[in-house]
Amino acid sequence: MALNDIHTPVLLERCIELLAPAIQKPGAVLVDGTLGMAGHAEAFLTRFPDLTLIGLDRDLDALAIAKQRLAPFGDRARFVHTVYDGIVDAVASQGYSEVDGILFDLGVSSLQLDRVERGFSYSQDAPLDMRMDATSPLTAETILAEYREGDLRRIFEHYGEEKLAARYARAIIAARQIEPITRSGRLVDILQEATPGALKNAGHPAKRVFQALRIEVNQELSVLERTIPAALGSVAVGGRIVVMSYQSLEDRLVKRAFAQASASTAPAGLPVELPEHKPEFKLLVRGAELASDAEKALNPRATPVRLRAAERLWKPAAPSGSKRSARGSGE
Repeated sequence: MALNDIHTPVLLERCIELLAPAIQKPGAVLVDGTLGMAGHAEAFLTRFPDLTLIGLDRDLDALAIAKQRLAPFGDRARFVHTVYDGIVDAVASQGYSEVDGILFDLGVSSLQLDRVERGFSYSQDAPLDMRMDATSPLTAETILAEYREGDLRRIFEHYGEEKLAARYARAIIAARQIEPITRSGRLVDILQEATPGALKNAGHPAKRVFQALRIEVNQELSVLERTIPAALGSVAVGGRIVVMSYQSLEDRLVKRAFAQASASTAPAGLPVELPEHKPEFKLLVRGAELASDAEKALNPRATPVRLRAAERLWKPAAPSGSKRSARGSGE
């Protein structure tokens, strides 16, 4: 199957529209912080022939696919195996201190969802893995085998917003005393058996638990909480950042970081806002932008997306005595 047949990029044209003013100049640099199978990246490199793209991904399988897909672009496409909170070091490793655009397409990728053996889906039986980076040690199976009941309840509540968290945690502890829980099909059975009959038609009982396990395995929220401020700090003046989230916990973190970056720091009661207190960023969309009905029909995976975008207005001067590297040979 052709690579462009296995992944339809979410909100591609909108992402291009938002980032174009920052990356259409010669020598521009764009970071795709969630490279995946490079659907967005390929479109950007094609539309902007002077663009250099730095693609980050923790998933080695995704990087291998992306390298194959972007090979025609030569050294305009750079690749870094890293979790996206390593964005500053990744950018520096390519010879830059700041970039003109950043794109994040958060959540689980199409590749991870579609490969049954990765264990991300509750709809098909598979080993309980759920690692985005196969080199990391923690798996969903380990969590289910080793976490205490209170810890299981905590992650189901906090990361899955699951109302039956306590009930499900107890059921898992009881079930693992009988035999290890190693496959997704077995976990789904345990959750279904623990769900009261009156609630069995209120959505699949495994959906929120699987989300919570995936977030815990990959430390997604703690990583994201570090990532957005680091990414904002890497954006050059006039540069732009676009972030697409797929669940409320992610979007809440992005919203908070963007709000802080786009707010004045002037002390209350100051009669005149000094230049150093002016917001460093301006928001490019009102609230969180959703996919249109047409986009959802074309690509069902766009249904839960929430898009936020911002542009850097100014940047504080580097501390005296510090040394900043050049942004590349074009600067």
